[in-house]
Amino acid sequence: MKNGLFKKVSVFVMIMAISHIGFAQQQAQFSQYMFNRLSYNPAYAGSVGSICFSGLYRNQWMGLALTSPGGSISEGSTPQNILFSFDMPVNFLHGGIGLSVLTNKLGYYNAINIGLDYAYRFFTSRGSLAIGVEASLSSGNLDYANLVGYGGLTGDINNPIDQDMDNDPLLQSRKTESDMVIDAAVGVYYTEPGRLYLGLSAKNLLGSESSVLNYKNARSIYAFAGYDYEFYDQSYHLLPSLLIKTADFATLQLDVSCLLLYQNTFWLGASYRIQDAVSILTGVNWKNFRIGLAYDITTSKLGTYKSARSKGTIELYLKYCFKIVPKKKIPSSYINSIYFM
Repeated sequence: MKNGLFKKVSVFVMIMAISHIGFAQQQAQFSQYMFNRLSYNPAYAGSVGSICFSGLYRNQWMGLALTSPGGSISEGSTPQNILFSFDMPVNFLHGGIGLSVLTNKLGYYNAINIGLDYAYRFFTSRGSLAIGVEASLSSGNLDYANLVGYGGLTGDINNPIDQDMDNDPLLQSRKTESDMVIDAAVGVYYTEPGRLYLGLSAKNLLGSESSVLNYKNARSIYAFAGYDYEFYDQSYHLLPSLLIKTADFATLQLDVSCLLLYQNTFWLGASYRIQDAVSILTGVNWKNFRIGLAYDITTSKLGTYKSARSKGTIELYLKYCFKIVPKKKIPSSYINSIYFM
């Protein structure tokens, strides 16, 4: 590897790993956001009308490596997220409840976020409108011993790390530090099943700070929408969707996607995240399960057009939903539909 490229990759990943220090902690991003609305908006809880469990794994920028003190290169140091969520309708609460557990591994930083959601739902002649709230708890730890300050980079590929790094005031601790903060979120969500959905939410309203890890939660705004267009005797569904997000109004990111669903069973589509990636999405509905796969082709300067760059991002998704039908005195039958919404 050339000295210049070696240094750029090492510096970039280290910057990503310590971007929480003295700045703002951001929410994780997912290419299959259209299936993952609860993590963006608490008002989504219970909107499907079924009890749902879902899991999502994302391994971002595969192939990039992180240089540790001593010059060794560590694989698997790029962002990795695991998300588990649960939601269900609760009639006596006039809405739904939800739970999200997100783990975030980024270099030498590890965190877990737990969110409890409640949505109050109003029903209309065509759909429903919900108002949701969330209370969240975040716990994180950062291994300062393996971080390298600006003065620690020598530019020498044979000895890239200078052990004298005392000139960086944020890296005085040479041990693993941990801390915990609480925060809150609100959202509104409107849906017409089988036709469209709209959502707007604000997360990290408290802007909680950690003096131990030197970060502040970024107040984030999310707006998303989706539509279901049927054609050819309802055999095909065209499903465009959109996600707009901003953190402290300092950054703006846009995801535009479109899926083609056949016989409510198989889907294939593409997504574009501005200045970041093009994604290919595919999946299947099987009984009460939904299984999805996404692969991101990095379009930024981290992309695959040069060696030692990102080989892309892989994302796996699994969801299981079922309905509890109350017993009736008169025998009856029902169809347990798989809602793509």
